[in-house]
Amino acid sequence: LVAIDKPAGMVVHAGAGIHAGTLVNALLHRFGTLSESNGSLRPGIVHRLDRQTSGLLVVAKTDVAHRRLARQFAGREVHKTYIALVHGWPSSECGTIGSPIGRDLKHRSRMAAGRGRDAVTHYNVVRRIHGTLGKFALLNVRIETGRTHQIRVHMASLGHPVVGDYLYGAPRQLRGAHRSSPTLGRNFLHAAAIEFIHPETHETIHLEAPLPPELQQFLADMQKPDGK
Repeated sequence: LVAIDKPAGMVVHAGAGIHAGTLVNALLHRFGTLSESNGSLRPGIVHRLDRQTSGLLVVAKTDVAHRRLARQFAGREVHKTYIALVHGWPSSECGTIGSPIGRDLKHRSRMAAGRGRDAVTHYNVVRRIHGTLGKFALLNVRIETGRTHQIRVHMASLGHPVVGDYLYGAPRQLRGAHRSSPTLGRNFLHAAAIEFIHPETHETIHLEAPLPPELQQFLADMQKPDGK
């Protein structure tokens, strides 16, 4: 297997008119072959991250590794932790969201909470931020399931969309923003840690990826007085 710290802006595999510049393209160029359990369009891909989400992704290089990793994901034995910055302050320091998630019947590019497949998201507040740009909360988020856009949909359903996630209701301009205010050209969502059992050695593997520089800088800038 190979573990990747994926940058925001990179698509994981081909689809929706995108056939070049994907993570799969880069991995095939580097390693030559990946597992074929998922077919020719998604070789090696056991789980995914959204295009504008950064962080840890585990890819299978062999079919045996793919099957064993897939069983762990299906059995909810893989532990994934994300860091998210959301608008507003959640009413409690920690919580669990258990709303099912399915395709939005009116807007096919979106997902919606309340119907579809089961989905479970746990969160806890790391820091509450209150400044001239408004109220924000930095969260640690752990997911038991891996539904499309799960964290983004669940947090938006609470009225706390992920910063930069315009698809699910985040404002395009921060409150009181002016020319010197920090801007973010991506979602503030990062897959920070993953833990699983190695498919060959059966060791417990725990991997971490720090916040990428652009998220660290945005967080620092937005806490400066008047966004200066």
